[in-house]
Amino acid sequence: MRMRKLGALEVSELGFGTLSFARTYGQAPEKAESIRVIRGAHDLGVTLFDTAEIYGPLTNEVLLGEALAPVRDEVVIATKFGFDVDPATGARGGLNSQPEHIKRVTDAMLQRLGTDYIDLLYQHRVDPNVPIEDVAGTVKDLIAAGKVRHFGLSEAAADTIRRAHAVQPVAAVQSEYSLWTRDPEPEVLPLCEELGIGFVPWGPLGTGFLTGTVSTSSIDANDFRAGVPRFAPEAMTANQAVVEAVEQLAAAKGATAAQVALAWLLARGPSIVPIFGTRRLDRVKENLGAADVRLSDQDMADIETRLARIEVTGERLPPALLKVTNG
Repeated sequence: MRMRKLGALEVSELGFGTLSFARTYGQAPEKAESIRVIRGAHDLGVTLFDTAEIYGPLTNEVLLGEALAPVRDEVVIATKFGFDVDPATGARGGLNSQPEHIKRVTDAMLQRLGTDYIDLLYQHRVDPNVPIEDVAGTVKDLIAAGKVRHFGLSEAAADTIRRAHAVQPVAAVQSEYSLWTRDPEPEVLPLCEELGIGFVPWGPLGTGFLTGTVSTSSIDANDFRAGVPRFAPEAMTANQAVVEAVEQLAAAKGATAAQVALAWLLARGPSIVPIFGTRRLDRVKENLGAADVRLSDQDMADIETRLARIEVTGERLPPALLKVTNG
């Protein structure tokens, strides 16, 4: 697989997000099967693996650490801090990026991951009660101590990114970005290009919707998407026009909708590294096939024209989560 740069950090051009192995989308798969899929992704050329302390919570890091232990020196592990998580019960509280908290949870992350360094440590959400300069300075200290190698921000506003970068170079910014979520385009993407920061789109397949395989019947009450306005039945019906646009281009390219959605992101810039998530190894193989889909300038213009006529219905996240984005 071809490689790309997130700042100075070299990674595969497509990464693997492991949130789907938690209970976010309903019942989590068996541990052995989860490990098989994660290791299978590495065998297929993926080097960037993404997790967070709140996935599980806490258990996802343990799973990923165990799965990647035999190939630790061949992979890049990214994880995230930024919330209060009770280490005994896993109960999640509010935002917390106090410096002492960051240091404490980083040590806990290292233990759960079974490693002595974290390749890429993100602030999961910006904490309005802690100056971003203090957060960046704390991660700078962790880098100096050898516990962390690179610093990232997630769902941060452009001004926050610039201020953090002035204290400790930001290797990557991770935010939701896809054919139906274009929020980073006006300010964040240009800033990343200006400062040499990599951009990591999460939800590159619209948390499954852009693949054309998600319906109201496939989302149960325990699925995170059940509380997302964009996945309400009436919104899904309205948004089917986006899927149809992607499927039309996919048919012309002899590709799947998922491959075109990922190829579109890869074509948006050389420092963009999408992270997709799936519980199935056959889907991993399919998604990685996006690297072989070439979209011409005309293809990109055509899909832009088609999408410009479609108004996406519904917010991308539940209200409580939207309040802590773009901080």
